[in-house]
Amino acid sequence: MVDAEKGAGPSNAGPKMNQYEEQDVGFCGGILIAISILMCIVFFPLAPFFIIKVVAQYEKAVILRLGCIRKGGAAGPGLFFFLPCVDEIHVVDMRTVSFDVPPQEILTKDSVTVTVDAVVYFRIQDAVSSVCNVDNVKTATRLLAQTTLRNMLGTKSLSEILSEREEISNSMQQTLDVATDPWGVLVERVEVKDVRLPQNLQRAMAAEAEAHRDAKAKVIAAEGELNASKALKEAADVIAESPSALQLRYLQTLSAIAAERNSTILFPMPIDMMKAFAEK
Repeated sequence: MVDAEKGAGPSNAGPKMNQYEEQDVGFCGGILIAISILMCIVFFPLAPFFIIKVVAQYEKAVILRLGCIRKGGAAGPGLFFFLPCVDEIHVVDMRTVSFDVPPQEILTKDSVTVTVDAVVYFRIQDAVSSVCNVDNVKTATRLLAQTTLRNMLGTKSLSEILSEREEISNSMQQTLDVATDPWGVLVERVEVKDVRLPQNLQRAMAAEAEAHRDAKAKVIAAEGELNASKALKEAADVIAESPSALQLRYLQTLSAIAAERNSTILFPMPIDMMKAFAEK
């Protein structure tokens, strides 16, 4: 029986495959391979159930023959053959995986303790490197994301963390991508989800914001009074130039009062008019 070296689909061996060239298994290894092939021939009616492997479209199979990477790198997707007792198969999921970074208590540059969590999206682009270069690629990526988040935010102040979340996410994504590149991992996206502050700090920031609003309101009220006083001064100057303007203002005020409700109205009499009647 002929052992196929590749699966039904083309192998996506990246540029790092050159460092995993197939090694000579030696005389003893050749004997073991021959015995495995002979067993497949002897038990042919049952052998297909043990030597055929199918991987899905989103998977790759890394085959180790006597502990060495087979020529051609990862196999699949599709149907391929392997030798029992000689080949060891590692199926790698090539889809994008997401995980939450647990909330991390971080001391910022300005000595403020905050709790920050994030979410990371990554996928495996080199199946062989993910099997040969790291024990558990998902666990290693998750732990690296936690330490990277703590180290990066520890160099930022609280105001920078709150206002520069997008820049922090981009910088963290680039750092993780470079660090996980030898593992065959591509970090696609990193997002800072939430920044939680201590309760006492929240109360202090709320009090500071309220005081700032009160001060701004007082400034606006003072500016309004200043503008009103200037307008009143200009009106007084105009009325002073024409005494009859004051009487017209009186009448206008009485008209406005009478339109609202019926009530007793005290009409002010100018002292000059009273003097005229007194002389007569």
